[in-house]
Amino acid sequence: MPQTSLVYGLSELAPRYDALVSDVWGVIHNGVQAYPGASDALRQFRNMGKPVVLLTNAPRPQSVVAKQLHHFGIADDAYDAIVTSGDLTRAEIARRAAENGGPLPSLYIGPDRDLGIFDEEMVVRTDLDAAQVIICTGPYKDDEETPDDYRDMLERAAARGLAMICANPDLVVQRGERIIYCAGSLAALYEQLGGMVWYAGKPHLPVYGRVDEELARAAGRAIPRMRVLMAGDGLKTDVLGANRAGLPVLLITGGIHTADFGHSVEEPDPDRIRAQLARAGLNAVAACPRLRW
Repeated sequence: MPQTSLVYGLSELAPRYDALVSDVWGVIHNGVQAYPGASDALRQFRNMGKPVVLLTNAPRPQSVVAKQLHHFGIADDAYDAIVTSGDLTRAEIARRAAENGGPLPSLYIGPDRDLGIFDEEMVVRTDLDAAQVIICTGPYKDDEETPDDYRDMLERAAARGLAMICANPDLVVQRGERIIYCAGSLAALYEQLGGMVWYAGKPHLPVYGRVDEELARAAGRAIPRMRVLMAGDGLKTDVLGANRAGLPVLLITGGIHTADFGHSVEEPDPDRIRAQLARAGLNAVAACPRLRW
């Protein structure tokens, strides 16, 4: 397994790669504000004539994510495209609705802000007893609830043999200084209870095919994955997915695993970084505290 070097920023790696794929939440912003230097790093990379695609497990269409990025001060010229698990979920729901011959009777689990992931032509919201499928974007009250609050509901759903569409495979996310449970945590519990889950997004491979398409569209040519650098903070999503897909990784240590990498965000411990990666059976070509140039 290659050694992971500690670098100051993206500029030290940029000459070695033809494209950049970056996670969003935990790398570009923390759900409350953008990280200083992240937008500039993306723009500097693009100014080298190399495409940048943002890859997020947000259970929302890319247009919604783009508006949020704009709100945080991330300029449109910092990236070429956004690929979201929300868009993959919409496509999967549409496919199942077409097979069903009409809208899918669905139990929706998630906050109201994520309802844009489907429309009335695709889904009819029902209770558990009438549902043919579960669509999960996260807890209803993600700032209060934990997966265990859903255990009884999920046990009943598993007993009925319902499949779950998980629109966000993230287990947790950092919102400001807080850690919030995501749909992936509910999906993991559902699998433990014997339920079946279809996942959209990282670390599952189909999303990387969409990334390949967006990079090729931006560059005007196909780019080999070994020439595409992935910047991410999540070991079980960003790093695992990139390793599976064959993308080299720049691990951002100042995200959800900050405490695992040392006592200081700005001074992560290289030995602890390598130990955590080795323990998880993962690899990264380099690590840095924040996405910056």
